[in-house]
Amino acid sequence: MPTASAGAAAASAFAAHDHARCAAETLAQAEAVAVAAGLRLTPVRRRTLEILLESHRALGAYEVLDRLAAEGFGRQPPVAYRALDFLVDAGLAHRVQRLNAFAACMHPGRAHQPVFLICRSCNAVAEVPAAAVHAAVAAAAPPGFAVERVTAEAVGLCASCRGAAA
Repeated sequence: MPTASAGAAAASAFAAHDHARCAAETLAQAEAVAVAAGLRLTPVRRRTLEILLESHRALGAYEVLDRLAAEGFGRQPPVAYRALDFLVDAGLAHRVQRLNAFAACMHPGRAHQPVFLICRSCNAVAEVPAAAVHAAVAAAAPPGFAVERVTAEAVGLCASCRGAAA
């Protein structure tokens, strides 16, 4: 069953909110997680995370690379891919398979396996806890199969896009 905070996280992705505060708080949490884990947020890694936090959308590696290159971080694809891989491995970003893109983790430092709610019209992405989904997949697995990871993505229309289509 979703928690109130899960609903709030989803609402912030699909509704008006103080996004500057949302991004700043998430960045501060991510920095604290990195320090606690002894990880180094280099300038390019930090800037990549900031770019991902600019909106509740998943960005492709080349979109991130274009932004980094415009800011003097280099034009070679490994610049973006290495930063994105670091952020994913550190639990500070997620790969959104359906979009072949990356989104900032909105709950850095918390062990979780989210479901991504993706608006098929505007590509907004919300990350919501999905322990029940993961438990159902594990329960459905045949005997002897140990589920290690589940990637769950739900596609639909956000309220804004549903209203625009009406």
